[in-house]
Amino acid sequence: MSATQERHVRVFKNGRNRAVRIPVEFDFPGDEVIMRKEGDRIILEPVVNKKETFVAWLRQQPPIEEDFPDFDLPEPPPRPVDL
Repeated sequence: MSATQERHVRVFKNGRNRAVRIPVEFDFPGDEVIMRKEGDRIILEPVVNKKETFVAWLRQQPPIEEDFPDFDLPEPPPRPVDL
């Protein structure tokens, strides 16, 4: 969908709220949106599940061929404990 695409729609009452129907060509995935107001504009953006997006990105990554480096780090000193 082009960033400049627009459509004239009507606003209607839904209980105490005002609402619009989102035309099918403006549909986006999911059942939730983030709504914000910028000046006179009301902007809707789909809610992105960051965990699912990250997991999908990980699945697309090639396997790591090299061995994980062996770090020989000293253990930290024990913390004093008051009994």
